[in-house]
Amino acid sequence: MAMNRVKINSDVELKDRLVAINRVTKVTKGGRTFTFAAIVVVGDGNGIIGWGLGKAGEVTAAIAKGVEAAKKNLVKVPILKGTIPHDVEARFGGAHVYMRPAAAGTGLVAGGAMRAVLESVGVKDILAKSKGSSNPHNLVKATIEGLSELRDAYTIAATRGISMEKVFRG
Repeated sequence: MAMNRVKINSDVELKDRLVAINRVTKVTKGGRTFTFAAIVVVGDGNGIIGWGLGKAGEVTAAIAKGVEAAKKNLVKVPILKGTIPHDVEARFGGAHVYMRPAAAGTGLVAGGAMRAVLESVGVKDILAKSKGSSNPHNLVKATIEGLSELRDAYTIAATRGISMEKVFRG
């Protein structure tokens, strides 16, 4: 995952998207205090994605902290013709995700937290399934882990030191 890391530039326009918000109650002698935890995904819609968790006493402050955290761990994902280059499976905690490239016009077939991540990264056509835990925190992390494992043909050719012709023909 470290080889796909991206540093933020001022020219990159990142859009943030709230995935989930959680209200946490702490009961003390003086009464109840509420804090909020927000998981946020930021992406440019063209292959760059990051996630962050923000915690604060107010919802807007938690979202702002989440966006700042998300901008610090951005990952570059290869996207070919609006879909991913190959099948990928990933796990994080109890969440297990499977993503498969789809033909143009299929649309984004994914649910919940996975849909937010895939829309933010700029994938238009994909078939995705999540198994196991539906916890949004683990689903976001598993989806981004799976996307960061993707490699396109150019990367494979460069890594192996062979031509593109040899990658496809063997």
